[in-house]
Amino acid sequence: MPRDNKTALIQKIAKQAFITFKDCRSANNGDGSVVTDKFNELISLVTSVRAKDLKIIPPKNKPSSGAAAPQSPPVTYMHICETEVFSMGVFLLKAGTSIPLHDHPGMNGMLKVLYGKVNVRCLDKLENSLPVPPRLEPALAPLQTAVVWRSVLRSVAEYSETSGPCLLTPVRDNLHQIDAVDGPAAFLDILAPPYNPDDGRDCHYYRVLRSEAEPATGAKVDQEQLGDKKENEGWLLEIPQPEDFWCAGEPYPGPVVSI
Repeated sequence: MPRDNKTALIQKIAKQAFITFKDCRSANNGDGSVVTDKFNELISLVTSVRAKDLKIIPPKNKPSSGAAAPQSPPVTYMHICETEVFSMGVFLLKAGTSIPLHDHPGMNGMLKVLYGKVNVRCLDKLENSLPVPPRLEPALAPLQTAVVWRSVLRSVAEYSETSGPCLLTPVRDNLHQIDAVDGPAAFLDILAPPYNPDDGRDCHYYRVLRSEAEPATGAKVDQEQLGDKKENEGWLLEIPQPEDFWCAGEPYPGPVVSI
């Protein structure tokens, strides 16, 4: 079959995402698993995408002249398309900013860096089969124990435009925090199915708690030492959206996508 060189890459990605995750929905798999060969084809397409394919121009790194304007959003979002099956867009992070730790209930996802570098910490909730420790930092109010979850740190990794996508599933790496590294960054974001509070897929934010005997959560983690060890287990507190984080819309300049 001749190769299709006329269709925009982002259109090919959207079509393959629809095919891949539509099958996932129709299979009605409890774990949200996807058909491997179609998923691998989507990964291949997403891995090859670059900022220029979306007509996005990386900002020039200029020496900082001080703090950002108070009303300037730390993160902006370019909407590309959304169906009942998946959503796709681009998040743009200013230098030194983060997308706080949050979840993706019942969702699969892909994050592909278009420019810059991001550090991604991935966690998962665990069954609350253990009592909440009496001494956690920060200290909990009595009612907060109802929104505390056991958790496990799955991975800490850095991604650039030459990296493959960071993946998440309903049961693995479902919570993550994304930090811009050494300057601004942007990444293509695919979620399937999209967030929808009416269907139980609202976005929740979390704070990592630690016992008084544990090291600070900002400490660097050796990736080779990660796994399913008890040392990587901890506790999460569900919190409102952090006051210092908000996301504004930005026009998408790339090829029009239709599904």
